Amino acid sequence: MREPVWLVASGPGMMRGLLAVVVAISLLTGCSSSFDATRDAQSTAAQARWHLSVDAIGKPITETYLSAWNIDVAPDGHGLPNGSGDVATGGRIFAAKCAACHGANGEGLIGDQLIGGAGTLASPNPKRTVGSYWPYATTLFDYIRRAMPYNAPQSLSADEVYALSAWILNRNGIVPDDARLDAQSLAAIRMPNRDGFVADPRPGRL
Repeated sequence: MREPVWLVASGPGMMRGLLAVVVAISLLTGCSSSFDATRDAQSTAAQARWHLSVDAIGKPITETYLSAWNIDVAPDGHGLPNGSGDVATGGRIFAAKCAACHGANGEGLIGDQLIGGAGTLASPNPKRTVGSYWPYATTLFDYIRRAMPYNAPQSLSADEVYALSAWILNRNGIVPDDARLDAQSLAAIRMPNRDGFVADPRPGRL
């Protein structure tokens, strides 16, 4: 039997290869830790949806199962839940859960700019924010509830999402400082860029 042959390589190519392996292992370890932290931060509702998905395999779909997924909100406000929230409360929630990504004043950091940009859409440097670009306030609620905060999506209560919507809209000059939003008042808001989009010609579409 031949003795094993050990290959020894050196030089910049070998060092780059070893460095790549170390970086890959570090990234995998970091991703694992990040996943665990995000999973632990998920809301009870999000966890319930996962369990329902597993438990429902091979069974008829029930209203309980559907209700956990049926959280979309239409532009006309259909699907908005019960609850309410005011500007002041929204400011406190934003500082605690949103400012790290979007900036203390919604000016944008690693997350999008949310506030400002009025009158810039036709300029060479348009700023597409909630105040300058979004056509419906109701879809702001839908997006926040569905996808935010980034590290724990769907962990906010309906009251918290109403409050955050109120604060963001207030900072864009769309609702007053004492505004308290609910399903009716949010759906009644007419956004500055409401007419900046082409209407969907299909029946029943806005």
